[in-house]
Amino acid sequence: ESGFGDSVKASASADFGPSGSEENGETLHTLPKFVAYIRAVLFIAWTSLLSLPLICVMIAVSPFVYLFDRKRRRLNHLVNQVWAWLSILPFFRVKISGRENLPPSTTGAVYVANHQSIMDIFVLFLLGKPFKFVSKIEVFYVPIIGLAMYLTGHVALKRMDGRSQAQTFKQCINLLKEGVSILVFPEGTRSRDGKIKAFKSGAFKMARRGEAPVVPISLDGTSKVMPHGSGFLRFYPGVVNITIHEATQLTTD
Repeated sequence: ESGFGDSVKASASADFGPSGSEENGETLHTLPKFVAYIRAVLFIAWTSLLSLPLICVMIAVSPFVYLFDRKRRRLNHLVNQVWAWLSILPFFRVKISGRENLPPSTTGAVYVANHQSIMDIFVLFLLGKPFKFVSKIEVFYVPIIGLAMYLTGHVALKRMDGRSQAQTFKQCINLLKEGVSILVFPEGTRSRDGKIKAFKSGAFKMARRGEAPVVPISLDGTSKVMPHGSGFLRFYPGVVNITIHEATQLTTD
């Protein structure tokens, strides 16, 4: 478990973004804040506009997905991938290395990634591999986004409910055994300072009991393009780097 954290941390610590530099652990952006605020508003408007036709596509194809691909729901995941790619395209670039380490789409795997920003989910859709992620149930009530998550088969969790947590854990193990991949942010929450926190053990226990490989993924740059913090959203230009590390099969929790 610590080995995964070390490999992810080593890769994610490099500064790849051209939009700013690092000094004393803080990112210094050259773009004025008011421009970053405007970019954030434009991003929200653009991705919302894209969501309208794409959610209609997802609704239209859902009967066929349920009939022929009820578990993986690859077609709905593809719509999510297109949605994410078109949303990102005007605002920042994404570079992916280590694609050869991704297991086949028919193999269930636990993808573990560091968590920096709400942009993390967007960029991880670009991997082109269908996966499910666990989200607090409140997100499923958000218009369009919640419906898209439900149609894609993502897993809802009541965070303060111990019974829900146990059921979600069991559901994820069953999905893994059926060849469905799960995305987990083992830190449990987004990092405010960009530093990787200690990993919780749940993702690794899930992989072991689901007899699935663990695929560590390093994200670098999402906290620079959309920093996590209080106040209005800010959106900066830059480059996000995704590094996919070699998969490992665990023998113990």
